Order: sequence, then structure tokens, then C-alpha cells
Amino acid sequence: MERIDSEGAVMFTHSPLGRRGQTLLTVQQDIKAKLKHKYQHISERIGHHGNQSLFKDIYTELYITEGGSGGLNNEHEVRQIEMASKKQTTQETPIKFNDIFKPLPGQDKPIRTVLTKGIAGIGKTVSVQKVILDWAEGKANQDVHFMFPLPFRDLNLKKDQYSLMQLLSHYFPELKEIDSIEVGETKTVFIFDGLDECRLPLDFKNNEKCCDVTKPTSVDVLLTNLIEGTLLPSALLWITSRPAAANQIPPECIDKVTEVRGFNDPQKVKYFRKKITDQNLANEIIKHMKTSRSLHIMCHIPVFCWISATVLEMMLKEAEKDEVPKTLTQMYSHFILIQIIVKNRKYNKATETNPKELSQSEKEMILKLAKLAFQQLQKGNLIFYEEDLRECGLDVTEASEYSALCTEIFKEESGLYQDKVYSFVHLSIQEFLAAVHALESCLGKKENVFSPTSDDEEKESIQLSDLHRRAVDQALKSENGHLDLFLRFLLGLSLESNQNLLRGLVTQTGCTTQSNEETVRYLSYKIEEESSPERIINLFHCLNELGANSLVEDMQTSLHSGTLSETELKPDQCSALAYLLLMSEEVLEEFDLKTYTTTEEGYQRLMPVLKTCKRALLDGCQLSYKSCETLASALQTPNSPLRELDLSYNDLRDRGVELLCVGLTSPLCHIQTLVLSGCLVTEEGCAALSSALRSNPSHLKELDLSYNHPGDSVGGLLSAALLDPTYKLMKLNVDHGGECWLKSGLRKYACHLTLDPNTANPFLILSEGNRKVTCEREEQHYEDHPDRFDYLYQVLCREGLSGCRYYWEVERDGRVAFIGVVYKGMRRKGGEDDTWIGANWKSWSLYCSDSGYEFNHPGVWRRSFSGPVSNRVGVYLDCSAGNLSFYSVSSSGTLTHLYTEHTTFTEPLYPGFGFEVFSSSVTLCQIDDQHIQR
Repeated sequence: MERIDSEGAVMFTHSPLGRRGQTLLTVQQDIKAKLKHKYQHISERIGHHGNQSLFKDIYTELYITEGGSGGLNNEHEVRQIEMASKKQTTQETPIKFNDIFKPLPGQDKPIRTVLTKGIAGIGKTVSVQKVILDWAEGKANQDVHFMFPLPFRDLNLKKDQYSLMQLLSHYFPELKEIDSIEVGETKTVFIFDGLDECRLPLDFKNNEKCCDVTKPTSVDVLLTNLIEGTLLPSALLWITSRPAAANQIPPECIDKVTEVRGFNDPQKVKYFRKKITDQNLANEIIKHMKTSRSLHIMCHIPVFCWISATVLEMMLKEAEKDEVPKTLTQMYSHFILIQIIVKNRKYNKATETNPKELSQSEKEMILKLAKLAFQQLQKGNLIFYEEDLRECGLDVTEASEYSALCTEIFKEESGLYQDKVYSFVHLSIQEFLAAVHALESCLGKKENVFSPTSDDEEKESIQLSDLHRRAVDQALKSENGHLDLFLRFLLGLSLESNQNLLRGLVTQTGCTTQSNEETVRYLSYKIEEESSPERIINLFHCLNELGANSLVEDMQTSLHSGTLSETELKPDQCSALAYLLLMSEEVLEEFDLKTYTTTEEGYQRLMPVLKTCKRALLDGCQLSYKSCETLASALQTPNSPLRELDLSYNDLRDRGVELLCVGLTSPLCHIQTLVLSGCLVTEEGCAALSSALRSNPSHLKELDLSYNHPGDSVGGLLSAALLDPTYKLMKLNVDHGGECWLKSGLRKYACHLTLDPNTANPFLILSEGNRKVTCEREEQHYEDHPDRFDYLYQVLCREGLSGCRYYWEVERDGRVAFIGVVYKGMRRKGGEDDTWIGANWKSWSLYCSDSGYEFNHPGVWRRSFSGPVSNRVGVYLDCSAGNLSFYSVSSSGTLTHLYTEHTTFTEPLYPGFGFEVFSSSVTLCQIDDQHIQR
């Protein structure tokens, strides 16, 4: 049937197929020639009036990874790119697009259908073009006989019924020479680009089955049967999609998921050096982009690199360095203006750099495009057809003129073959123009696009701040944040400096300071009121566009000075801190929530930071089930570096664990270690964990459920996972289980301690059954003992603590006291500094006074911190986990976390106490289920 030519390409032969083989060969060559002619050029100025360049001269390699799953991500794509901009710290599998149908090492299952995800403008279509061109030119995939690119934006227009062969012949008339593509006769690849642009129902559940390539039916039925493998099961399928639309394909129909990440940092630099021939200018552009975090993040998107290069090349060449854009709004405002400049220079021979006035036709055209942008953004559409243009007053017969005038803003394509479709060059340009429409409707027509009215008197009273409030409210209501970037642009355009840039387009109203101040107050109010941490982060982006950064700047100052842990943070301060940490390009090795003192609401607002750390320590933060929904959302972040999550000693209960399992079940969750020790979990919660583990068995290696009450049956199910090779689980801890641990708080770990007279310094008096120690001026007559502190006023308890969890409380009377733990081998003799508890490697202590607290241990010597000063201190020790925590205990028994030391304990620990002054005492409190007694 086939032979290999001298270049390694699979060719059809005359035998055994004879004349049919020759026909197939001719058709293959004709299709290759057609695709090579179409794809060998790329237009950087999108639209058919743009400058054509050879694809090989412009193409910059993209960063593509094995995506792991088809998990749904509904976040706005700018949020996704902000996460992708973090420095990569996890091991990923890079992939070359020409190898996407090859199984990864260790995978035996053949790959039939590949889903490639990527946000708008990230390079999916260009990657499709690269693969097709390499095949057509004989450079790659030469074992493939036919490659059929069928973009969804074209398939949307097909209303008639077709057989598969008729549909292919419609796009490739060359195929009319053959009757059908037989199963097993050819290796065929179908490429469906742009699933997110699909307007077909893709009803996999109810569509009829079709296995005959010559049977006419709807295009929708053809697609679902091709994807399911009912039709041409031997064919290979490649589908590309934005992340939010990827779940339209049933996961069982997908064999492999890849993701286009766009440009990594070296590729960004490479792009600018290729695009800008003057290398000194290219270096200047690269340097400027790195100075603005928001601009540098967006450069992961190739289209944004092109927009930035277009703007900065002209501005820096023409000595407009003082006006170089630093925000997204400024960048896009300059981009629109530059297109007008280029158009006027080309068609009107104009020489002005800055167009002070747009012609009336230019203004009308851009505002009509802006209206189209807004209307389609509301509907969630990125591509439009003739009827959509007509609705906005755009004459489709003059579409070429629009494309020629603003070829970089709006593009007209004749489909892959005949039919015309329209779109903006990138979603962000659509969002920017939508904001222009909303602003001009308010300023020029006195209309609020979110609450239109025909009442003239009501129109006259409309203020810019009214539009802002409605826009903020609408954006906060959006489930997927589709108005987030639009809102940032709208608020940015409200600054006079940005309005002045667009003075020929947007109605000038004079000072907008008062409206903007009202908007800043409203945003601040919403930051305090809003419950979604993700939405709050975007509100900080909005404040940034308005130049209102005081709260964030204050938090940055405190963060750099190291004083954040010394004060109790309000919820809005926690949101500002989360914004700062998320905007950093660094991935945190560890995020310890206990470092900050705040309420549970404040802790919830810090939860998004989990998306950008490797190890999250949330233990002992008094979290409840209410925090678990936010946690579950964080666990479903694509490409998150988070691998270890410690939620110990929080009263999550079964309800919280069940909410958490929503995130654990997601294929996007790659947690390897989960600690739920002492979280009041019963059999019901453990059953939910077992179910989540079955749904997502490939990542979790360690699960700690100690000090809970899992029950025998569910504990057995989880234990069985250790022996099942389907699971990665290697370590399961269900020690210390039982109903007795289903009590709130740390006091369930209370232990009984007594002071050891053989260790007491001669100036210490023990009383109340060796439960109280007092430092007095009168020396006591104790016998000599090797364990006694002979110089410093210190004493230890008899009980050595190891292997488990312990909690005790002490009450001090006097100005100062040391409260700590020591190894038995700590030096007792002499008065040198290193014989104080906490001043050597064998001891740890909390120095308590009426003015505050200090933690003492070599390496963290005299670490001061604030907290509610109380005469009572609680100490929690988890020997196995290596945690030593101190709490301030109020008169009502409420615990406030002071400090936690994480280390490794290698010996039993003995509680100990010390004094600096006479007339001071420490009493070990008696703890029961109801209250604390001295």
C-alpha cells in the first residue's frame, strides 16, 4: 500500500491498490501544496491588508507542557497568566507539537485524541499552523497521509447536512477524486482549532450514532461521532481550546491533554530581539517591560508581546520616553492611537506623530467596534458573524475598509476557505474597547450601559461614579470573572491622563477627580465586604489602575520591615498582603499562616496565597469548615506548586473535609502530603476522603488522620489504598484514633505535670503538690543532686514527653518568667549565659513579661513579637511533627497563638521554668473538659 521515499515520507504506491493508490498520492500532494501555500506566510498585522512575512522568519518556539487532565478552570485568563508567570519550581514534561500523538515515557496506551489548552492569544492557532506547515513541507509527521484543519469558527456556519466526505470535499475539493477514506487505509489527522469558538451544541448524550463516512447528517453529529470514535475510529484528532471551554468534550474521549504556556522568560527576550532589528532599542524595550510587573506578566502572551513591541518601538524611537506606558490601560490606549497614526501616514501621507483629532469617520468606526466589543463580551463571544456586525451599525459590505483602517485591532478572515468571520486580534483588545464604549456612553450620551434608561431627566443625573459602581457590582457577580479586565480598563480610562490620550475619541468632561475618589471609596468598601478572596484580588488591580495604592504600599513597607507579625491584621490588610504575594514572581517555599494574627475571615482572604507556595502550614489557626470552600478553590489551580498542606488542629469536622474533597477530587490538584490530624473527623469525613482518593489517585503520597475517629471500616478502606498499585499513597497515619479526640481545641491533649524537686534551684520553693514554684530571697536547704540548677533560678518537671501530643497551661505571678522545654542533657551547673533555658541547642523557651514575649533558641535568639499579654500561657507540643507552640490564654479561656517553632525533636522533652527576679511564681494549671483550675 505504501512505501518510504528518499526523505522518509510515506507515499502511496500502485500495488496493491493500483489506480486508487495513484489517485490517493495525487490528492495528498495537491492538499500538501494547498496547505503549504496557505500557511507558509504569517501576517503580524492581522487581517488581509497586513504585512506578510515568512512563517519561519517570525515563529518563536512556545513553551508547551503535558497538561495532565482536562480539568475545568473558570478563572479569567489574566488570572491564569498571572499564575503561569511564577517561576517554575515543579517538574513538568515539555512537549514538541510535532510529537503530541506520541505516548509519554511509561505510557503504553495509544494516543488517538489530544486536547491542547491555552488562554486567548497564547499561540494555539500559530502552533496548529506550525504543525501543518511542517507536514506539508515534508519536515515532520510524514507517516501521516492526510491532515485536515477544520476550525470551529468555519464549522459554525455549516447549517446543511453533509456526509463526512462531503464536508471534507467542501473544504478540500481535491478529495472529490476519491469516494471515501477507508478505515485502516490511511493515517488521517483532523485538527479542530478553537473549541471555545464553537457555537454548535456538541450534544454527545443525545446525538444519533453515525459510523458511515458517506451518510449525510448535521455537522454537530459528525463532530460528536468523530470525537467519540464511532466515525473513523482509526483517525487521529487534535482539538485546541481555551481552558474554560475544554469541558465540552467528555473526559473519556480525551487520551492526552497538553497546555500552551506561551513564552517563558527567555522566549520573551528572544521574541523582542527577533521583532526589533535595532538591538539597542530591543534591549531598552526588554528593560522597560521588566520594570512593570503587570506588563511583564502579560508578555507570556505572544500577542501582547507584539502589541508592546509595536507601541514601545514607535514611542522610544520618537523620543517619547516620558510617556512610555506603565499600566495596561496606558499600553492599550497608545496602541489604539498608533494604529490611527500608521493608517494616516499610509493613506493620508500625514506626518504628525500624535493625532490631536480623529476624523468623524474614524471616530464613528472605532465607537461602533467598541459597541460590538461590549455586546459580544457580555455574551462571552470572541468571534462574530455578519449579523453581529449589522446589530452595531457596521456595514458588512465595507468590512474590508474597517480591516484596512484598524487591521491590528479588528480582523476579517475569509474563513479557512470561503466564509467570512470576524474577531478582535485578542480578547484583551475586545475588553479594552468594551470599556471605551461604556465610558463614552456615560460621558457622551449620559447612558449607563448596565442600567439603560430613556428618561432624559434621569440621564442628566448619571455620574461617572454611578457607572463605576454598577460595573464593579457586575464584575463581582460574574462566576468566571469575565468582566475583570474590562473593569480594570474602565477605571484606568477614568484617569484624566488616559482620557487626554484618547481625547479625539472620548468626550472630555473636565476634572474626574471627585468621581474617582468616590470610586476608590466604593472599592475600599467592597474589599471589606466581599467574601470571595479571588474577586478581592481584582479589586486591588482596579485600585492600582486608579493609582490608589496606599493600603498595598503600607503592607509592602510592613512586609519588608518584618513587622507584620507584631500586629493583628484587619481583613482588608490580609487582602492587600495576598495581592502583594500573588503579584511577586517568586514561588514561596513555605507559607505559614500562623505568622499573621487575624480573624478567620482574615485567614480566608490569605488563602489564594496557597496557589503560589510549595508548602502551606495552616495548622492551629482556629479555622472552621467555612474556610474549606476557599481552600478547595485554591486546590483546583492549574500548575500550582502546592504539594504539602497541613491543616492540623483546626475544627474542620466532617463538613469541612467534605468541602475540601471538592478540591482534592479535581484532576488539577497535585497535593502529595495532606495532614488532617486532630481535625475532629469521623467515619463520614473519612469516607469522603476515600472517595476523593479514588477519583484522583495519582498524586497523594502521605495522609495523616491521627487523633481523629475514622472508624474501622473506613480506616480499612484507606489502608487498602496502600496496597493498591493504582494509588500513589505510601504513608497513612491513623494512630491515636477514638471518640475521645472529637473535642474542640487543644485542651483534649492536656497532660498532668509535676515539678521535680531534684532539679529546683535552692532559691525556688515548690508547693501545692509540686504544682507551684516560687522564687524567694531565702535559700532552701536542698540536698546536692546532679540534676539541680545550682546557680540560675530554674526548675524542670519530672515527666519526659515524647512521641505524642501534649498541652499544658501555666499561670505566672510576677514581672517575668521563662516557660520552655529541655532535653535531659542540658547543662545545669554554673551561671554562664548558655545555661538559661532557651539559650542553648538543648532547650527552647518563651520569655514572658508584662510588656510582651520573646522566643529564645540559638538561631532565633530573642525573637520578639506582640500578642495579648496575659498571666496565663498555653504550651502545645507535638513531638512527632516537631512543633512547639505558645498561646496567650485569656481569663475566659480563649487561646491566641503567639509563636510556633518547627524543628525535629530527637529526645524526650522536659517542661521547665525560670525566673530573673524574686517574688515571682509559676503554677501548673489543672485542665478538665469544662474549665481550667489552678
